[in-house]
Amino acid sequence: MAVEKKYDESSIQILEGLEAVRKRPGMYIGSTDLRGLHHLVWEIVDNAIDEALNGYGKMITITIEKDNVIRVDDEGRGMPVGKHSSGVSTLEVIFTKLHAGGKFSSEGGYKTAGGLHGVGASVVNALSEWLEVTVAYDGALYQMTFKNGGKKISPLTTLGKTNKTGSTVRFKADKAIFPHIDYNLDLIQERARESAYLLGDITMKVIDERVNKTEVYHYKDGLRAFLDYLNEDKTVLSEAITLSGKVNEIGVQVALQYTDDYQENTYSFVNLVRTADGGTHEVGYKSALTKVMNDFARKLGILKDKDKNFEGADVREGCTTIVSVSIPENLLQFEGQTKGKLGTPDAKAAVENLVIEKMTYYLEEHREFAATILKKIQKASVAREAARRAREDARKGKQNGKSERILSGKLAPAQSRDYRKNELFLVEGDSAGGSAKQGRDSKYQAILPLRGKVLNTEKKSIADIEKNEELNTLIHAIGAGIGADFEVDDINYGKIIIMTDADTDGAHIQVLLLTFFYRYMRSLIEKGHVYLAQPPLYKLSKGKNVLYAYDDDELAALMAKNGKCEIQRYKGLGEMNADQLWETTMDPTKRALIQVSLGDAIMAQRTVNTLMGDNATIRRTWIEDHVEFNLDDDFDKEAFNG
Repeated sequence: MAVEKKYDESSIQILEGLEAVRKRPGMYIGSTDLRGLHHLVWEIVDNAIDEALNGYGKMITITIEKDNVIRVDDEGRGMPVGKHSSGVSTLEVIFTKLHAGGKFSSEGGYKTAGGLHGVGASVVNALSEWLEVTVAYDGALYQMTFKNGGKKISPLTTLGKTNKTGSTVRFKADKAIFPHIDYNLDLIQERARESAYLLGDITMKVIDERVNKTEVYHYKDGLRAFLDYLNEDKTVLSEAITLSGKVNEIGVQVALQYTDDYQENTYSFVNLVRTADGGTHEVGYKSALTKVMNDFARKLGILKDKDKNFEGADVREGCTTIVSVSIPENLLQFEGQTKGKLGTPDAKAAVENLVIEKMTYYLEEHREFAATILKKIQKASVAREAARRAREDARKGKQNGKSERILSGKLAPAQSRDYRKNELFLVEGDSAGGSAKQGRDSKYQAILPLRGKVLNTEKKSIADIEKNEELNTLIHAIGAGIGADFEVDDINYGKIIIMTDADTDGAHIQVLLLTFFYRYMRSLIEKGHVYLAQPPLYKLSKGKNVLYAYDDDELAALMAKNGKCEIQRYKGLGEMNADQLWETTMDPTKRALIQVSLGDAIMAQRTVNTLMGDNATIRRTWIEDHVEFNLDDDFDKEAFNG
C-alpha cells in the first residue's frame, strides 16, 4: 500500500531570485531546445536594439565565438553602475533580479521598448554557465562576472577610463539546461537582417568566429528593401506600397506588394520584436485592407450590389506585407514572455485607421493598379467559392461516393476514433506500403502509400492541387480541408508521419510533402502534428542476433562493440519485411521520430521559395552555400539545380 505523504506548510516552496528561472526555464524562454537557446541571444540583442530605437548608438554587433560563446556589443548609453536603492550595484540588480529595468518608468529614458518585462538580462544570466558584462558609462569602463546560473563571482570592477559609451555582454549557455548548444548562423543573420531593415539607419553586424565569416546589414530604404528581399524570386504585380504615420502615440509602418503567388505572407513587428503569432496590429491591418478593397471594388463596379464582399483571404492572396508598429511602454502588452503575440487593443485601431486612410488615397491615385489587383482578387474569390461549395457538398453527403472512391484501395484506416492517438503514415511506394500495412498496429496506425513523386505545390493553386490524385487522397485522409478553409481541430490524426527511403529520392519526397503542408496546411506544422520517420540504414547480423544502425557513426560503434558482422545496406523501405519495419520504424516504444517545427517564419518562407520555386540560379547559390556534397553520393546535383 502506498504511503500517504503529509501535505502541510513544509510542502510549500518559495524559489528565490533566479532559482525559479532554472527550475522552470520554459516559462521564461519557451523551451530548452534550439529555439530557447537562440532566445537567449534575442533577449540581449533586444536590449541593445531598445537603445538604438531610442536614438542611442548606430551599430550593434553579434559575435559567435569559437566555443559557442555569444557576445553582443552596442553603442548605447551603457547600463547604469551606481549604487541602487536596494543597496547593491545597479548593474548587479539588472542581471540578478527579475522584473528590474529602465522600461517601467518614464525616468528610464525609453519611449518604446521591446524588452517590456524587464527579465531578459537576468534570465539569460540564470541560464548561463557564466556571463560577463562590460559597460562604458560616464567616462569609465566597468566589468562584472557571474557564474553557475547567475551567482556573482566578482564585484563591480573599474577597468579604466574611456571616451565611449555602450555595453558588451558575453555569455555561455549552460549545458545542464540546454542539451544541444550549437548556434545557427543563418537564424542569427536573419534576425540581424530583419532588425536592420526595420531600423533603417542602424547597422547590424554578425561575426561567426567558428567559420571566420562576417556579414554587415545596413539599409537606408528599409521596408522597401525588406520587400525586395522577401519577394526576390517571385514575379511582382505591383510596386512596393508604403504607408506610415502616427496615430495616438503609436507609430505605424506598413509595406505591401502583390505577387503572382497563391499564398499570403504577413510579417509583423512591435518595437522591432518579431511577433510570430501576430496580434492586434495584424488584425487591424487585415480588416482595414479587406474593407478598403471591397469599398473600392464597389466604387469601380467590379462588385455589384447583389455581390457578396471579398473575403480577407482573397484580398491577401499573393500579397507580401510587413506591419511594424512602435508602441510606448505604457500602452505595450505582450501575451507571454517570449513576446510572440501583441495584445495592445489600441494597436488595432491605430493600424486600421492609418491603412484605411492612406490605402484609400493610394488607390484613388493609382486606379489602373487598383483595377488590376481587384480583378486578381475577384478571380481568387471565384475559385475559392467554387472549392468551398464542392467541400460543402461533400460534407452534406452529395459526394460521399467520390470521397470513398478516392480513399478506397489506397488508405488502410485506423480503427480508433481518437484522433489524438491516431497516426497516418505516408509511405513511399506500394511495396513499403504493403509491409507497413501488415506490420502496423491497425488500432491506431493508418497507412497511405504514395505512388511516385508528389506534385510541387509551390506555384500551384488549390484548384490545381485538388485535381492531383495523390494530394486529393491525402486531403481527404487528413479530413480538415485545405488552404484558408483548413481547420486543424478537425484532423483525423494526431501525428502525420512521412516515411520514405533513406536516400535522395526519399528526401525529395519529404521536401515536396513539407512544401504542401507548409503552404496549404501550415497549422499542421505550427501545432506539431508533422513528423519524419527514421528508418535504419543498415542491418547487422551476427548469428541469431540482429542489430540496426541508423547512420554511419552508429554502424561504426556497433561494429567496434560486436566485432565482425554481416552487414546489409538498405536501399529502401521495401527491402524490410513487416516485422522489421515495425520493430525499427513504426513501434512507438522503439522508433525515433523527428518533429517538424516552424522556427523563423521569414527564413522558412525564403527557403521554401528558393528550393521549390522557379529560379534555378538562386537555388544553385543556396545549395552551394549550404550543402556539402559527398563524391560517392548518387545525388544528381545538376538535375536538382535545374
